[in-house]
Order: sequence, then structure tokens, then C-alpha cells
Amino acid sequence: MSIVLLLGSGPNVVACRDWLRDDFDHIVSINNAWAVRPDWDFLIHPDDFPPDRQPSTIQTHQMVVTSKDYVPAQNDFGGFVYAGGTMAFTAAYWALHALRPTVIACLGCDMVYPKDEQTHFYGKGEPDPLRVDVTLRSLEAKSARVMALAARQGCAMVNLSRDESRLVYPRSSPDRLRDMTPGTQLADAVDAALTAEADAGYMVPSGKYWKEEDRFDTDVIDRIDRLWLSTVP
Repeated sequence: MSIVLLLGSGPNVVACRDWLRDDFDHIVSINNAWAVRPDWDFLIHPDDFPPDRQPSTIQTHQMVVTSKDYVPAQNDFGGFVYAGGTMAFTAAYWALHALRPTVIACLGCDMVYPKDEQTHFYGKGEPDPLRVDVTLRSLEAKSARVMALAARQGCAMVNLSRDESRLVYPRSSPDRLRDMTPGTQLADAVDAALTAEADAGYMVPSGKYWKEEDRFDTDVIDRIDRLWLSTVP
């Protein structure tokens, strides 16, 4: 069994600071989340992530994951248009591709941004998943897609958050992770969603889908999102 702790920048991510390292085989931090725990193994961020927000030193066991690593990984899972162009989903697909875990446990990835409250563990931040983007019309559908494809690989997606969340992953706690198994997926619905994606042909191998956005029909993407939502029992 291999357990990945996937850390986003939501306010509740600080809850993991006191968790035992032995409970996790790998810790993957997204963007600024490397600052939450110094014992992270992988830091994944986009190419335009500001240098002053990156760690000043990297330990020998640590690795920074950039687009040259995560674009091919996400392409193996259908590409950015279907998978969602935000790092919470990209990091999950990269972990599935590179680490082959049996559990990916997420914290700080809820993607809920109250207008008058703290939005990130470091204060106010840009709500990247809420930007106008053709790939992010339904965050719930994109998370259902991750969960379904992970299950087909024998990996359970779980959410360690206790707060409101856009993720449809089942909730869990650190002490229960070694008992987690992939949920029952509706196989016919998964096949239907994958067929619809193949028929649409919205693959962008470079990962720079925004340069080809004019050829994507949002009605088609919405239909595919509905199919992914229907995979959740």
C-alpha cells in the first residue's frame, strides 16, 4: 500500500502540521503548500509560479515537478480540457501517473472561497479555480473524473477536510487511510464519459489549451461533465 498526502493552500491545510510522517509514503505539495510542512517530497507548481514563493533550499530527497513532468502525465489521463486546468487536479493526475499510489488523501483542496473570510492558509489569495476557464465549468465533475479514473487504477481518492468542499471524494481521517479502498464506480457511466471525450477530440498535447479555446464547444464540455457526475453512485 502506498499513501500520498496531497496538500493544497486552503486554510485548513495547517491541520496536517502535527500529523505523523509515518502515516504517509509521499507528501505532494501544491504551490505555496510546501511551507506548511518541511518534510514534503514533491512540490508541483505552474511555470509562472513566482520565484520568491519557492523554497530557497531543496533537500536531496525532494523534487520540484514542473510542466515538463505534469503535462505528459495529464495527457495520459485525457488532457487538460477534460481533466481540469487547475493544480489540484493536475497534481492528482501526476501522482497517479508517477507514484502509482493506492490512496491519495487531499487536504486544503476544497476550492471554496468565501468573499469576506480567509481563503488560503497564508491569508487572502487568488481563487485560481474560479477564474473564467473552459476547463473548470464544474469542479465537482472534474473531481468525479479524478475519482473514477483513480479507481480504475486501484487508487482511492479521499478528502481529509471537514469543511465545505467542491470535491466529491469521500471524507476520511489520517488514521483510517490504510483501510480505504476505491469506491464502487458505475462502470457503464465511466465508459460513456470516456467515449464522449474521445468523440469530441479536445486533446491539446502541449497542455496550452487556452491557445485553442475557440474550437471547444462549452455545450459539449457541459454534457461530458454531466456524464462524469453520473459516475458517482
